[in-house]
Amino acid sequence: MGREIQFDDESVTLKLNGATGFFALKFKLKIPYNTIKSVYVDYFDAPQWMLRMPGTSISALNIFEGSFKYADEWYFLSYENRVPMLIIELEEHEKYKYVIFEIDDPTDVASHIRKRIREL
Repeated sequence: MGREIQFDDESVTLKLNGATGFFALKFKLKIPYNTIKSVYVDYFDAPQWMLRMPGTSISALNIFEGSFKYADEWYFLSYENRVPMLIIELEEHEKYKYVIFEIDDPTDVASHIRKRIREL
């Protein structure tokens, strides 16, 4: 999988490696802890009329990589399977309202993010 999470004292960083970063047109997304409103794991189906700005989407294969806009809100999506994903809802982030991505053991990652937020 071409995604990894890195934690520091002020933010969580989603790193996209190889082809994943290439198709997303972004290799790193930094999310300050103070902008995270909620973190949970669930399935996500991208709305059919999302605007790709910029990014790659092949909806028939359930592949979404990059920035998308829907209902006047920005989403960062990075997944290629219909599996439970990590969903981070943001508040007052410089661009995104939601960051949704596929990662190994999303429940553990969500728990780790919540723990970091509580420690602040």
